Amino acid sequence: MFLQNAQVDCSKALEDHITRAVVSLKRTLALSVVLNPTFSAWILPNRSHGSMCQRVFGHMFTPSHMLRPKLIHSPLRAARRPLPDTLARNPELAHEHHLHGTARTSLDPGKTPERGREGEAPRRGTGDVLSLQLFSSPGFQRTAMFTSVKPFEGQHYSSLKRQCLQSEELFEDPLFPAVDDSLFYLGNRIGRVHWKRPGELCDDPHLFVDGISAHDLHQGQLGNCWFVAACSSLASRESLWQKTLSVLSFLTSLLKRLDPFGEWVDVVIDDRLPTVDNQLVYCHSNDSNEFWSALVEKAYAKVYGCYEALDGGNTADALVDFTGGVSEPMDLLEGQFAQDEVARNQLFERVLKVHNRDGLISCSIRATTVEDMEARLDCGLVKGHAYAVTDVRKVRLGHGLLAYFKSEKLHMIRMRNPWGEKEWSGPWSDSSEEWKKVSKSEREKLGVTVQDDGEFWMNFEDFCQYFTDLILCRLINTSYLSIHKTWEEEVMRGSWVHRGEPLRNRAGGCINHKSTFLQNPQYVFDVRKVEDEVLICLQQKERRATPKEGKGENLAIGFDIHRVELNRKYRMHSAQQKVAGSIYINSRCVFLRKELKEGRYVIIPTTFDPGQKGEFLLRVFTDVPSDCKELSLDEPPQTCWTGMCGYPQLVTQVHVLSAEGLQGQDANGASDPYVIITCEGEKVRSPVHKDTRCPSFDTKGIFYRKKPKEGIHIEVTLFSDPNDRQEQHTVYLKDKGSRQDNNVPGTLTVRLITCTTLTNI
Repeated sequence: MFLQNAQVDCSKALEDHITRAVVSLKRTLALSVVLNPTFSAWILPNRSHGSMCQRVFGHMFTPSHMLRPKLIHSPLRAARRPLPDTLARNPELAHEHHLHGTARTSLDPGKTPERGREGEAPRRGTGDVLSLQLFSSPGFQRTAMFTSVKPFEGQHYSSLKRQCLQSEELFEDPLFPAVDDSLFYLGNRIGRVHWKRPGELCDDPHLFVDGISAHDLHQGQLGNCWFVAACSSLASRESLWQKTLSVLSFLTSLLKRLDPFGEWVDVVIDDRLPTVDNQLVYCHSNDSNEFWSALVEKAYAKVYGCYEALDGGNTADALVDFTGGVSEPMDLLEGQFAQDEVARNQLFERVLKVHNRDGLISCSIRATTVEDMEARLDCGLVKGHAYAVTDVRKVRLGHGLLAYFKSEKLHMIRMRNPWGEKEWSGPWSDSSEEWKKVSKSEREKLGVTVQDDGEFWMNFEDFCQYFTDLILCRLINTSYLSIHKTWEEEVMRGSWVHRGEPLRNRAGGCINHKSTFLQNPQYVFDVRKVEDEVLICLQQKERRATPKEGKGENLAIGFDIHRVELNRKYRMHSAQQKVAGSIYINSRCVFLRKELKEGRYVIIPTTFDPGQKGEFLLRVFTDVPSDCKELSLDEPPQTCWTGMCGYPQLVTQVHVLSAEGLQGQDANGASDPYVIITCEGEKVRSPVHKDTRCPSFDTKGIFYRKKPKEGIHIEVTLFSDPNDRQEQHTVYLKDKGSRQDNNVPGTLTVRLITCTTLTNI
């Protein structure tokens, strides 16, 4: 998809006027090009003023009965984690982890649960009010408007708790009742279901048994390996799951945080779980008396309408929900990492960096047909199935002290199958001979075990050979107190709204639709470093929550980035220089990482087809503040002062492309030039170009002019009226400080576009 440069059609002719240019040199300060009566372009050598103006895919995991194109990704695992420090220090509070006890009159966490009549055992799992929170992006934590928690569907945990205490009745969630409608929307496919509380399934139910581990999660009768893989990743990171899963002091309330479109949401559930033959139907733990994974899954199902809405999904979405991070999908086939050793080593360093900074990682082998879904390969891996990456290491080979002096280290990656079985059987599998090359102490550090628990190690070269898709969920650091790189985050909310009037339409489709593309929402931001890495994430509002109306398929979305004039304040109406663009895919999030040069840019988020409606969240991360904001106005607004001060009659775009053969400013004959464009008191200045006499400025300014006929004596004539079809001009530079017509070395190439219709550029 591309957009050709378009000629600007002016709506009416303008009275001929002559625009003339004088190019001159102010010997140690500036080369000036006057482009018309109100323009002047300055090329500043800046050699003696060195410090001046330096500021300046994924793949969708889908059940075999409904394969459809989309995007994926996720996760991670590790050894079992201990309970939170606050619970470890307070055994009485830790008792709250147990799922037993009826409604209790005391809310003191230091008191044990109230028992029944004398001689009776505590009543098990009878009426726990479970509260789960949907998490927002880390950047929101610094913004006051996002510090409060929004109750999901108006259900307040404290209010429900109070009602249960007063009525001494077990909580039954009226918004997610124990009926088939909470399970299915396409019909029952598993038989008669009984909803039971944990105390009815075992004698000693707990939320957590010996802390949290990725081994606590096993996929049930639901095609949601994507969700289970994300939970496995979460379980491997204590700092993350303590934020996402915690325990309140009333009964055994579970707190979970997710990110349903960039805001904190508190989701309350009861503890009734679907069972068949006294066994949990869906997600469950290795330990029959541990229930945190089943309850987290229930809360997620409530948010999206029913359990079946989780059948087939995108692991990257769940990772973002749990962490508020940014998921970057990578196509390992397209990157040719299996064949290119240099690229593979660079990728490993990126994966290792994400892992070491508490990011979550997932991978998969793409299934291209229905028959491929969940097909097992000879090596033991499963196609169309989400794996959680639980560790990434550089492993020393050898034994004893000599191993520490060897430079050779093997790149290794550990994964987990959410099924809890079916492992990799190739080199470095649990019982392979390769482990004899590694010392016993090193094997213990890596946690190598010989058991079919679904977790296994692979050489990174084999990993790139078999796996096709990788998701890196980065936890973007926005804290100024961190020792790691700190990102500046800008969050913008918007919507695609179709309207008949072109200037008001905000649903123009992708760049293939040239006549409507620029009618989409537009967001401007600045790159203030010579070059900066920019992360951009476009997220559409989840449609999975409306399954009964047709599953709520996501729109195909994406965005383009255009480099624009340094002083643009109003919406684009003609094509500019496209510098980057995302893929278009019907996933919830689209991500792009790009190195951009200093300048001003406009992001245009779109749906693939025009006329489609939807809400979106745009997140922009840069190294320094970018001042990202929406361009909502098409032209300068008329105010009460317009009659007195006048209103623009013309809009002119000045594009200084390059200069050649400039005069040297130091002993080596080099220069540090930059250009300044001025018009009616407004200035635009380019970045400094170091050590060159032939700079490629590529600097643009846009000016809304009130005085198009104001004359000036100039030496070189350029025609800049709307009827002038010649855009590009090359002029010779002259000495501004001399009264003589003395030429100085150098030429300047400039492109001009002038229109009488202010919404043409």
